Amino acid sequence: RILRVVILVVRSFVVQAMRAFSWKHLGTLTKWARDYENGATNAQSRLRLFGHTEESVRVTLFRDNHAWCPYCQKVWLFMEEKRIPYRIAKVTMRCYGKKEPWYLAKVPSGMLPALELDGQMVTESDDILAALEMTFGPLGAPMRSIMPLRRLERQLFSAWCSWLCYPARSVSEEERNQRRFIEVLNMVDQALEATPGPFFLAEFSMADVIFTPYVERMLASLFYYKGFNMKEASPAMARWFAAMEGREAYRGTQSDAHTHCHDLPPQMGGCFENGTESQQRCKAAVDEGPWDDLLDCGYAEPKDVVEE
Repeated sequence: RILRVVILVVRSFVVQAMRAFSWKHLGTLTKWARDYENGATNAQSRLRLFGHTEESVRVTLFRDNHAWCPYCQKVWLFMEEKRIPYRIAKVTMRCYGKKEPWYLAKVPSGMLPALELDGQMVTESDDILAALEMTFGPLGAPMRSIMPLRRLERQLFSAWCSWLCYPARSVSEEERNQRRFIEVLNMVDQALEATPGPFFLAEFSMADVIFTPYVERMLASLFYYKGFNMKEASPAMARWFAAMEGREAYRGTQSDAHTHCHDLPPQMGGCFENGTESQQRCKAAVDEGPWDDLLDCGYAEPKDVVEE
């Protein structure tokens, strides 16, 4: 009987040791804290005030749970740069699970992102940006003035998809897809070189917001799946990334290479390796490290990273 009691006690301790602590409990074990409402941009925020009162909030942003959605990032970055007070409601992306019933009741299509502005729902990221711009003013140049750059971003997106998301039937087809991407990337490089600073216009603007989500994902995915260094291929793009990483709002929305490389296939319908030795080395670097020299981040770790 004593042995049985001892076994039960030991088993109880083992079960407790194996049970993962909740985030709430972990939060009690450190003095580290962050101001999610008025501090730096952070994916965990549920309310952003920028020094305003909660009663003044006119906007709710509906975005994905894990900050993986590129279209959500675009709207999120605009609102952070404009410092528009807003609430955040998080929703499951369809490629990762079922939509929440409460969200489908509000947005029957289930589309993300969505915005509630003064009680009115808006979907489609470009329409959302237009509505925000009309209500709160432009971010640098207005959207209507940057349409050539918007079309260039879509050209780059198309070339990236053709190379990444369809398996090449031959080495020559793989090379042809790569050449096409580089051709469009060179056009982007030239557009950046035509301005006096590192951004797409003379100053940071809506144009940079529109390019941000997918070029961030291109940088990571082409390194991992194709062994391609986008920053080496486009010096102006490398300067653009460095300038973006100097902006607190962008750093708060920015993700890492490992996350992008593994969350993209369900979103894109597949991402295909070219199988070269260089690609396999790049893939191993992302999956196994060392991570300090990866392309995804050009700045030092925050001083409070250990506490966080």
